Amino acid sequence: MFWTLFKILAFVAVVIGLAFGAGQLMDSGQTVGLRIVDMEFELGPVQAVIALALLVLAVWLGLKLVGLLVSVLRFMNGDETAVRRFLAHNREKRGLDALLAALLAQASGDGKTAVAKAEKAHALLNRPVITSLLIAQSAELKGNRALAEDHYKRLLGDTRSRFVGVQGLIRAKLDEGDTEKARMLAQKALDMQPAHEATQNTLLKLQTDAEDWQGARKTLQIKKSSGHLPRDVYRRRDAILALQNADALAASDNMARAREAAIEANRLSPDLIPAAVAGARALVAQGKGSYAAKVIKKAWKVQPHPELASAFAAIEKDETPLQRVQRFRKLLALHPDHAETRMLKAELLIAAEDFPAARRALGDLVTTAPTLRALTIMAAVERGEGADDAVVRGWLARALTANRGPQWVCTKCQHVHASWQAICDNCGAFDTLEWRDAPDSAGPSATQTELLPLIVGSLPRPPEDGDSVVAGEVVIDDEGDAPVDHKSA
Repeated sequence: MFWTLFKILAFVAVVIGLAFGAGQLMDSGQTVGLRIVDMEFELGPVQAVIALALLVLAVWLGLKLVGLLVSVLRFMNGDETAVRRFLAHNREKRGLDALLAALLAQASGDGKTAVAKAEKAHALLNRPVITSLLIAQSAELKGNRALAEDHYKRLLGDTRSRFVGVQGLIRAKLDEGDTEKARMLAQKALDMQPAHEATQNTLLKLQTDAEDWQGARKTLQIKKSSGHLPRDVYRRRDAILALQNADALAASDNMARAREAAIEANRLSPDLIPAAVAGARALVAQGKGSYAAKVIKKAWKVQPHPELASAFAAIEKDETPLQRVQRFRKLLALHPDHAETRMLKAELLIAAEDFPAARRALGDLVTTAPTLRALTIMAAVERGEGADDAVVRGWLARALTANRGPQWVCTKCQHVHASWQAICDNCGAFDTLEWRDAPDSAGPSATQTELLPLIVGSLPRPPEDGDSVVAGEVVIDDEGDAPVDHKSA
């Protein structure tokens, strides 16, 4: 408030001073003589003050005109001037307007307009990273791969945009079907930013598709180290990659390293059924049957599976059916009430020709879980006990339309596989196969495990007159012999 009062008093004092000065000047009666060429002028006090003010204004305008003339000359000479700054500002404004229009067109899905506006912005603005990125993305939207690839390559020259440029080139190579070049670029992108999850996933898929199992294991390790993969999932997938590497080594006749890789896969994930089977077979080949039995038992304890039973049977190939029944007792005791255990036990007893015990082992599975395999085993029991052909055919007829039971099913696309695989044949997903019931799974199973001849000890033989064929695979002859699965045997 004091400051406001001070300003008012100062203004009043200035006005009073000017009025007093003007009055004194007018009362003085003095004149000012002014001679211009041959003309003389006498100016009164007030006129002189006005003339002085006009003279100052004229000098100021003259200086401004001289400055404008100098600016024009400098502009024509190429120097930075206010005129040039004005034109540059106008150019930048038009470039920003074109950039905004390109972004809006891209967001609305109009690739053609987005490319046109982005190229206009590229010509007007001195921002090559922004405009090249926008042109490349708009060209991708339009489907102009050549233009997109050209501008992604331009981004490689700037350290700020190099990673984005490599990502764009990866997409371009994948669109062209050049997966080898895309894999090399993905490796380079991962070297730039190891913690980038999308790049990790892209490279991992390209490596698994190319069967580069060692490279895939390194990428998986980086993925786990960057916190994008839980430890248990990492160990399982690393085991799968080690198992695939074992298959590749075996295919190249490097059996020693293949066995070591299979054993490593089992060590990484003991409950992974394919790894347990491969590890057990590798140990048997090395003469370590007792260790192989421990591997199978450990996996069976987590989940009983017919492939585990086959691997366990292969540990002792020359034993009699009764010896096999005795050896399997410890394995069967781990899950005595599991459906797989009961069917396995029934098969072993059928091979030993103890059909009443096989019936007791099978129990009520034919009513509570009437799968193709359970019903086929029941038909074998009936034949072994001397039942009429009509009874046996009745069980076999039911088996033909029964549920096939658990199979290897892809959790992503629900495709059923005849055997376990690391990559789904149908959708290409990695580590998605699960042992479970498949929807609408009537008829013979894809895994052909209605009976397991390696377990029951039967030998394959060609069909003879009077044989009954079950689902194109299982054969039970009229003399009461044990069933035989010709394909899986």
